Amino acid sequence: MDNEKKLVEQITPMDVDFAQWYTDIVKKAELIDYSSVRGCMIIRPYAYAMWENIQKDLDKRFKELGHENVYMPMFIPESLLQKEKDHVEGFAPEVAWVTQGGNEELTERLCVRPTSETLFCEHYAKVVQSYKDLPKLYNQWCSVVRWEKTTRPFLRTTEFLWQEGHTIHATKEEAEAETIQMLNVYADHAEQMLAMPVVRGQKTEKEKFAGAEATYTIEALMHDGKALQAGTSHYFGTNFAEAFGIQFSDKDGKLKHVHQTSWGFTTRSIGAIIMVHGDDNGLKMPPRIAPIQVVITPVAQHKEGVLDKARELKERISKIARVKLDDSDKMPGWKFAEYEMKGVPVRLEIGPKDIEKNQVVLVRRDTREKIVVSMDELETKIPALLDDIHNSMLEAAKAVRELKTSVAKTMDEFKDIVENKTGFVKAMWCGDRDCEDKIKEETGATSRCMPFAQENLSDTCVCCGKKAKHMVYWGRAY
Repeated sequence: MDNEKKLVEQITPMDVDFAQWYTDIVKKAELIDYSSVRGCMIIRPYAYAMWENIQKDLDKRFKELGHENVYMPMFIPESLLQKEKDHVEGFAPEVAWVTQGGNEELTERLCVRPTSETLFCEHYAKVVQSYKDLPKLYNQWCSVVRWEKTTRPFLRTTEFLWQEGHTIHATKEEAEAETIQMLNVYADHAEQMLAMPVVRGQKTEKEKFAGAEATYTIEALMHDGKALQAGTSHYFGTNFAEAFGIQFSDKDGKLKHVHQTSWGFTTRSIGAIIMVHGDDNGLKMPPRIAPIQVVITPVAQHKEGVLDKARELKERISKIARVKLDDSDKMPGWKFAEYEMKGVPVRLEIGPKDIEKNQVVLVRRDTREKIVVSMDELETKIPALLDDIHNSMLEAAKAVRELKTSVAKTMDEFKDIVENKTGFVKAMWCGDRDCEDKIKEETGATSRCMPFAQENLSDTCVCCGKKAKHMVYWGRAY
């Protein structure tokens, strides 16, 4: 077991240095490699397979609701970006510009898309004439570029993968319903696929998306007590439609502007999975998006019949789960540690004695529990076990969030929690931007969201003591 010990020792314990623990895992679990381009990461096959499984589930959900996939250009002319003032101001510090093509200097700078609202708007203005053309429910899978000052794999990178939905509607009511519906799609995906509990709510005016009337968010809590914005959905009203002239002839014959939404979910979710579920031995992969759900590790595989039986089991299990057989000549202890590091939900051990007894040993990654199962029952036992692991991981993450969620009724309490406990702080707020700024300045905590599930913790604002309007989740964040 020395090899196993050595592999695990390569991970810095999360209680010693959480940031280094995270970096160790993304490297040693072979999720990413660093590239020669500042802030850009190479997504390795194991992590990309996670993203494909996330993408597959979300794409199915989108299409079931009537959305269609499209693709927009990577480059945006500067004049197009300038059309919506708040939008361009919000993104200006993060934009990368192309100024030269081949040997020629461009007559107009091209922005490498940080997001694609303006491109969709230009297109919609051309293709929409009548109410009969509405709604348009489009989604795009692509990469975007934002010139970040500090980067960290998955959480904040110069280029990242995402989907961005962009829809237009005849009425405010339809667009607002779409915005909330898509936020709920993200929340359901996070909990049903990633085993990650989230708080659903609305961003404050200060924290909303540039150019939006309202921004809604799902907020997750990481193991170190920091919050992570895991997905957002925006209602734009007619702001972009007016700037880009997106009009339609309504049933009453009058010309009206469309109401618009956008919503996005990114590879940042992989970072969230690591930080919500991982431990000092590596990843804990939520079974439903795990690239490998079951790994078969033969014991004493040099003995007659062991590998044959392992291959037979792989063939059977492949019909019910994503399975890998590791028949390499590495020592079993090394294999155990490697797949524990990679977070494979179930390890199946099979050796000569197991074959004699017509059984296998299943080992759970989440609890390390060993379960002896008859080979005749694998088709029923494995799917049930994967579901149980998912549910257990979701409940464990909820328990951590509960433990790290506190209530503050005064600024002194607020400061004490942020400094000594970490996690979400629930506190009342008057709605004044000055108080929001003061809280951030004095504690480093930002407003994460005004949750849909409001609670009346007190009648007064935690900061100024005036009448409170909202209960807000606050916290330090990634």
